[in-house]
Amino acid sequence: MPDAGQPGHRTGPVNRGRPSRAADTATEAGDADVLVEPGEFEPSGRFGVPGRPLRRSSFLVGFTGALGVLLAYAVFLGVRNAAGILVLVVIALFLAVGLHPAVVRLRRWGLPHGLAVAVVTLTVVLLIIGGLLALVPPVVTQSGQFVQQLPGYVEDLRRNPTVNDLVVRYDVMDRVRSAADADTIGRALGGVLGGAQLIFGTIFRVLTVLVLTIYFLAYFDRLRDLGYALVPRSRRERVRLIGDEILTRVGAYMVGALAIAVLAGASTFVFALVVGLPYPFALAVVVAVTDLIPQIGATLGAVVVTLVGLATDLPVGIACLVFFLVYQQVENYLIYPKIMRRAVSVNEVAALLAALLGVSLLGVVGALIAIPMVAALQLILREVVLPRQDAR
Repeated sequence: MPDAGQPGHRTGPVNRGRPSRAADTATEAGDADVLVEPGEFEPSGRFGVPGRPLRRSSFLVGFTGALGVLLAYAVFLGVRNAAGILVLVVIALFLAVGLHPAVVRLRRWGLPHGLAVAVVTLTVVLLIIGGLLALVPPVVTQSGQFVQQLPGYVEDLRRNPTVNDLVVRYDVMDRVRSAADADTIGRALGGVLGGAQLIFGTIFRVLTVLVLTIYFLAYFDRLRDLGYALVPRSRRERVRLIGDEILTRVGAYMVGALAIAVLAGASTFVFALVVGLPYPFALAVVVAVTDLIPQIGATLGAVVVTLVGLATDLPVGIACLVFFLVYQQVENYLIYPKIMRRAVSVNEVAALLAALLGVSLLGVVGALIAIPMVAALQLILREVVLPRQDAR
């Protein structure tokens, strides 16, 4: 037997687990003095062997418990203070999971990983810019026109004797004029500084989500492998299979929701052109965006378009109401089952409760991520919790 000092044999500590790629490389090289970097998630073995666990004395247990309580309280304070940023991180992670199948598809077509991420990101940015360009001008124009014409609407109402008596009794005209005043509107919006903070805050949040989404897309595989590496080796394969299935369902839900929203927006655009609604593209964008909200989104979009139709002409408003009643039945019973239930099979009651809880916790963002989270919990419940309960 050669002694430990001969070349080709390592004099460091023995790795009792699976041999690392670094040890294999060093053995093949035949030189113990050459330091080879280990794999990304593998121990190097250059810092010695872990010592024996400390003896469990009553003082050590109490001190460790006190440190645990302090650490839990510090984590609570950190989460509470960073709640806004954490919501942005959740949004970006959800978007990255939903957009990752598109990156995978582009890579199958031969595009490099970086170029595929850039193409997907650029497409999303162009869609956002197109939606803003479609929405902002009509909203600003219509709001200004409404403020200017509001006193005239009140004057028309005063022709009715009963309404005129109420206007005189409660001094409605002066109140309307003061409410329509530019200074009053500015104070309601918080002044110039408050408006600037709102605008720049929104821009900052959008850019933060965009940058985080790009980062998560670029390092998606590495982050996923890191998450699986934190699981004990004996359970890693099962966790990997369940985790990949959850990610697949979330991505399928994202793609399905976008497809349904685009179809609803395109149908609204064609209908608006046929009946002569103003700003048809803007209304189509409103319907598509609101249709992303589970349970109530389609109704919100229908109400907005119907109100615009009633403001344009009564027959047009009635036509809008009939159109959305028919379209929502088609979407709920034909389109949605074929697209969504194959991707995420979620109980209707569970989906409704999840949407309500998501809205109460995170607003619209919570409603968007509620259904895929319920699908993930359903999978974990069926594959992990229930078999464990049956085995007892």
